[in-house]
Amino acid sequence: MAFPKTHNLEYYRGDTFEFIVDVKNQDGSDFDLSGFETYTFKIANFRGAGATQYTGTAVKVDPADVKCTITSTVGRTIPAGQYFYDVQITDTTPTPNIIFTILTGILNVTDDVSGAV
Repeated sequence: MAFPKTHNLEYYRGDTFEFIVDVKNQDGSDFDLSGFETYTFKIANFRGAGATQYTGTAVKVDPADVKCTITSTVGRTIPAGQYFYDVQITDTTPTPNIIFTILTGILNVTDDVSGAV
């Protein structure tokens, strides 16, 4: 597998922000997401227990694509600063679950220049 990939993001606080993760195998072919029932997009002020977390949405939109969104409602609650994020997929059928982090990185949140957030 060719993940997790790392990509840093710039985000204006309070805006709606969407992006698509095109999940690939190491050879560049599409990774088949069938069997993965849960998709998560988490943002935190630091990695590990006790971090303040914010939840974006993650949904499968194609056989190998996951659409991630920070809604304006969630975005207004994230103070300006630097955060970490992970996009994960989970197959809940086996025990224990199979979890893959498909994208990770740093999210830099900037206040809106108008100050109207």
